[in-house]
Amino acid sequence: MPILSLFARYPYSKANPGPFIKPVKPSYPSPHRLLSLFQKPPHPEPTLVLGDGHVVFTRTFALGVIVASDYKINFRANPPFAESIEALNARNAQRLFELLRTNGGLYLKIGQAIAMQSAILPPEFQKMFQKMFDDAPQNSWKDVEKVIREDFGKSPEEVFGVSFTGDPELGLMERKARASASVAQVHWARLGDGREVAVKVQKREIAQQVGWDLWTFKVVTWIYTKIFDIPLYSLVPYITERLLLETDFENEADNSERMAGFVTNEPRLRGRVYIPKVYRELSSKRVMTAEWIEGVRLWDKESLTRQWKGSRREGSPGCKGAPLDPPKPEEVQKALHDHPLDEKLKPERDWWKGNDGTGGLGVSLKDVMTTMVDLFSAQMFLWGSVHADPHPGNIFIRRLPSGKPELVLIDHGLYIQMKPEFRHQYSLFWKSLMTFDNKTVGEIVKSWGINNADIFASATLMRPYAGGDHTTSEELSKLSKKERDKRHYEMQQKMRKGIREILGDEKKWPQELIFIGRNLRIVQGNNQFLGSPVNRIRITGYWASRSLVDSPDLSFSEKLKNYGRHIIFNLVLLSSDAVFYGSKVRQFFGMGGGMEDEIESQMRHMAKDFGVELQHGVFDG
Repeated sequence: MPILSLFARYPYSKANPGPFIKPVKPSYPSPHRLLSLFQKPPHPEPTLVLGDGHVVFTRTFALGVIVASDYKINFRANPPFAESIEALNARNAQRLFELLRTNGGLYLKIGQAIAMQSAILPPEFQKMFQKMFDDAPQNSWKDVEKVIREDFGKSPEEVFGVSFTGDPELGLMERKARASASVAQVHWARLGDGREVAVKVQKREIAQQVGWDLWTFKVVTWIYTKIFDIPLYSLVPYITERLLLETDFENEADNSERMAGFVTNEPRLRGRVYIPKVYRELSSKRVMTAEWIEGVRLWDKESLTRQWKGSRREGSPGCKGAPLDPPKPEEVQKALHDHPLDEKLKPERDWWKGNDGTGGLGVSLKDVMTTMVDLFSAQMFLWGSVHADPHPGNIFIRRLPSGKPELVLIDHGLYIQMKPEFRHQYSLFWKSLMTFDNKTVGEIVKSWGINNADIFASATLMRPYAGGDHTTSEELSKLSKKERDKRHYEMQQKMRKGIREILGDEKKWPQELIFIGRNLRIVQGNNQFLGSPVNRIRITGYWASRSLVDSPDLSFSEKLKNYGRHIIFNLVLLSSDAVFYGSKVRQFFGMGGGMEDEIESQMRHMAKDFGVELQHGVFDG
């Protein structure tokens, strides 16, 4: 019997939040069939016919039921239909990975979100979801052309003033994407007036299947909420709203221009951070045209640090928004003739690497990371507009004529906005963590509906919080050896109870914390990847305290009072510096990997007491 025949859809309402399951006569599979479902992940599905929401829903819902049932039956100290909990995790990680990759579109975006938080998942999920950051398949030029025509009512040649035959009076555009992600792909173009642009085109199937994708996501989350008694469904409206906004490129353009304004008006970041210009006249709901950026991705550590082989007072291509040199006409004609539909027309512009190609930007990793932590701290504590996807692929580095780095932030689709009251609370929360002000920490997290301040403080700092009442660690120390042998199961049960306590009161819990935590984790991973060149926690704490002085929505008397406290707070930060430079000395003598590695090690030790294995860096894979 098809899965869909068991369910009847009806409109969502608060009184009626999920799908209604009609009573049907049960039909039980044989024990051998049941065992085979639990022991073997399904074979990869055939390629999805894009836009077929019924197929996506049926596949997702059926697998959701299988995975949920598998855990419901087998998640115990001695699983009846699995060799171990590790084997149970491995087969379900494989199932979910195959499902997300097969469905594509927003499912890939959801998978990447899981991957970024996978440090709190079992190691079997960590290893599998590392693959989520592989480039997504490109759509054909025919599909790209259809989207442009549907949004503008004109051909790409008319919209962008380009020629695909090399007409010298017109601009140029590459029909093969330079990058492809889950929701969109990016094409290079040079307009007739000399501006080079990145044309971001939404994949055509997204608009067709987004409604089904999000409805299916709601249904599956509702099922898991009921089966596992974890209030995940309360997060669905907020998460789906964010995912929908990511498919609206006019919203991305708004975010980008708002952030450019913040940076321009902040003297501490102006000249260090660059936000690409958006060309509104060439943009729509599904097409966004922005300034093309030449730079080095954050993950290319060698190109960042190798010796600069350009002129002494010269910056890298495009720095400070400088014009880029045009392609040579003869090279354009050759590319169009030799590789139609697969042409590469953009000049390489790698002269700064020298004749032997071994040069780099020659910038300081400390300067790079200081700028990054400053930027995201200002977003979080001063402006209340937070980029929730600052992974290395969304950050370019360019060299300024002074030799200093210029950080370019792209992909502004996923932002969260913090209300002033919550932003001030969060700033005070961070400041209180740094001073071990447990009374204030407890009061703030209690107002957010969180009952365990120790765990939340550790999750925020991404290191064990040493200033709490230690009730959690003391409770763990009381476990007997027999209980410790079963800890992997029992502590995950305890964590499930903790999640219920944290997420249970949806009226109190600030849902912005989902994406704020994501930002903090990614920035921590960036610092760790580059060798921990800066004291991230100190810089973040400084901005938290200073924002309570600089925030324009505080009264003069509040600012004055906070300024006195900020001066005293700076003395507290000296102790954090002592810890940081101690780790740098150990790192220099080969006795450690840096402060972030030490923090990661401490967190792994703490997490192990909760039955959670942290076995990888955030950007492995």
